[in-house]
Amino acid sequence: MNGILKRFLGQFGAEAFLPKEMIIERNGEFFLLSPDLKEISEKNAWWCHAGTYLGKIRDKRFSPSFPLLFMIVEKAKNRVVVDDKSAWLFICGRDIFRQGIIQAAGSIMRGSYTLVLNRHGECLGFGRIVKNLDEASEGVVIKNMFDLGDFLRRENPAKAKSLNPSKF
Repeated sequence: MNGILKRFLGQFGAEAFLPKEMIIERNGEFFLLSPDLKEISEKNAWWCHAGTYLGKIRDKRFSPSFPLLFMIVEKAKNRVVVDDKSAWLFICGRDIFRQGIIQAAGSIMRGSYTLVLNRHGECLGFGRIVKNLDEASEGVVIKNMFDLGDFLRRENPAKAKSLNPSKF
């Protein structure tokens, strides 16, 4: 497994669960392939995407895909569960306040990375802890690093405007 991908997974305590022989890096992008698909991809140099997309290297940092985050939920030691209001705000790109955290597991220390889950155990993204969770009583404690709403925020604003339901 590539070192940058291993370090990313290690931030959540989930570094050893993906079979390294099934991971392929192509042009800075990582894919998880079945043995059959890996064999085919090694014989054909023309493929662009195959298997499950895990993420890519962007500005010397690993940028995960949501399928990868969904895969590590069960393996990750560092995770927080947030209430409904905080979940909504998080997927809108906001940081997490202490009062929105229902439960925390793994490292709760400043500087640690943590998965953010809703009360149903669904992964909403991940963040970096900016204040020790056991010491903070209020204010922002987790900085949003990546969330599900990122895809919508990157959407072309002109397209989004044309889909306004008030026009129908």
